[in-house]
Amino acid sequence: MSVSFSHFLIPFSESAIARSISLFPDAANNFQSLRGSRLALYVGADNFCRRYCGLKLQVLKRLNIQQRNRKHGPANEFKSIRNQDKDQSENPSRNLANDELFSEAASSISSPNDSAEEHTRSTSQPKESSLPSSQNVILKKPDASLELPSSFVQKHSLNLNVDDHHRGSSLCIAVIGATGELARNKIFPALFALYYSGFLPENVGIFGYSRKNLTDEDLRSLIASTLTCRIDHQQNCEDKMDVFLSRTYYLNGGYDNKEGMSKLNARMEQIEGGYRANRIFYLSVPQEALLDVASSLANNAQTKKGWNRIIIEKPFGFDALSSQWFTKSLLSNFEEKQIYRIDHLLGRNLIENLTVLRFSNLVFEPLWSRTYIHNVQVLLSEDLGMQTGRYFDGYGVIRDIVHSHMLQTIALLAMEPPVSLDGEDIRNEKVKVLRSIRKLEPSDVILGQYKATSGDKVDVSLSSLTPTFFAAALYIDNGRWDGVPFLIKAGVGLIKHRVEIRIQFNHVPGNLYRERFGHNTDLATNELILRDAPDEAILVKINNKIPGLGLQLDASELNLLYKDKYNVEVPDSYEHLLLDVIDGDSHLFLRSDELAAAWSILTPVLQEIDRNNIAPELYELGGRGPVGAYYLWAKHGVRWADD
Repeated sequence: MSVSFSHFLIPFSESAIARSISLFPDAANNFQSLRGSRLALYVGADNFCRRYCGLKLQVLKRLNIQQRNRKHGPANEFKSIRNQDKDQSENPSRNLANDELFSEAASSISSPNDSAEEHTRSTSQPKESSLPSSQNVILKKPDASLELPSSFVQKHSLNLNVDDHHRGSSLCIAVIGATGELARNKIFPALFALYYSGFLPENVGIFGYSRKNLTDEDLRSLIASTLTCRIDHQQNCEDKMDVFLSRTYYLNGGYDNKEGMSKLNARMEQIEGGYRANRIFYLSVPQEALLDVASSLANNAQTKKGWNRIIIEKPFGFDALSSQWFTKSLLSNFEEKQIYRIDHLLGRNLIENLTVLRFSNLVFEPLWSRTYIHNVQVLLSEDLGMQTGRYFDGYGVIRDIVHSHMLQTIALLAMEPPVSLDGEDIRNEKVKVLRSIRKLEPSDVILGQYKATSGDKVDVSLSSLTPTFFAAALYIDNGRWDGVPFLIKAGVGLIKHRVEIRIQFNHVPGNLYRERFGHNTDLATNELILRDAPDEAILVKINNKIPGLGLQLDASELNLLYKDKYNVEVPDSYEHLLLDVIDGDSHLFLRSDELAAAWSILTPVLQEIDRNNIAPELYELGGRGPVGAYYLWAKHGVRWADD
């Protein structure tokens, strides 16, 4: 066992400490009281090193004399140790020969009452010290006699080749681009929520990395106002927040990412303390800086004592060609299993619940095919609060929302049952669906752009070809879904915020009650509605007789409203996805082949836009979107979902 440390803990009784002061005669004036009956003894490191070699044989001798001297009490034991200390001072050459025996002895000596306790006890530091911490030796916890438990040496600041989960950081999370809006408002609050709820290790290390000249305290002050406690866990909130902030560090990476990542690595190693630790890197950086940051990180900041994972924000390229280039560059530095392409919309409870509804409910699984389902609608609309900005103007709604969120939702809805819930098994089935989607025809696509004036509280600097609304009819050419239209609608600046999935079933063949519905037979259509916003719910629309004399029918909803059923707060999507990364659950993250398959669906549309063959239809800001979307729904025989 190799040992390097700045202080360690040994249990002594107070009387034993007083009688054993001769072990460290130069420390006689350095006693300080700790909590309760603990005493602290501070000794210069140089003197301790001279004593340390003798202490090894003292421990070995202690094994032999323990039972023999027990009846004489601790005084004789200390006398024996002092004599051995003298012997070792006179003959230091004997020390090296017993290194291996000392390792075994140190792990085998323990007090019957202390072995379990010492594993959960943290190191106590005095409030004041006349010496630097690197020169301190702490003698701790009174006991009946000198007993050295297996954890008698506890690491403080340097390397110790002993597996100790109470020291160092077992997980480090670095947020690259820590001063950006996304990091401040979403990533750090999500990390604190996980920490507060017990999903992060107590000794986690959180690192902020950017080019600004800040200190640790500057970063802590910057993010402190964004941290909130869970409404169902109000206990010790302030204490937890203080501890979390104390484990948050900042590093100014400068403009040379290679040098910056090397400094980040050194700082992480310092916090990890030489123990095995895993690392997560969240790349919250602009697309143009992504590859340089990722390459520098791969070569200079990855740990060799655990796993490394990187998180990349959407959009994942500008088109199929740029995405392919990005993917090739990333895979030259990382393995596929290390890469987590995150889309926060996929972290909603609605998406996670899709597989649960399908594969754990017999009432749904047999109906999940073209035999019973007439159409599927995936709807996402943002209201006036949506701010577009420079980023959205460059990418538009297709690259921002449709490419990942909408297509991933369809893939989860339509995939075959995977062989297990393992992330790779689920992604294998998702990519099959994406590869089966028929090439989009321009006639099956509706583009729109909102009309905004300088008086509106939105960005009006959009180019003439930037779509803010997208609607399309997709078909999956496989045995399960042949002929079933999957209609998607995504837009910003619309009348209200709504995120939901509507599954409309076929009409009942030979319906005996069709005359009761009149000419509008769509009113008799059964529907399953999965709603995320504004109020999370699962609704089943059925036909029902109104109570009373006579026969009057009504289309009613069986309503599971989450806020009424579950008295819990729904976690933010970033919390959900960050926890998935920590757990290694990849099923909600795009794999490289999924990415390529999604681009192959949308590339023809993007090319038509570039050739100006598809011009966005203007619609009123705060309206219902382009009129063309209504005609698209009617063209494919689908009833428009009312806003």
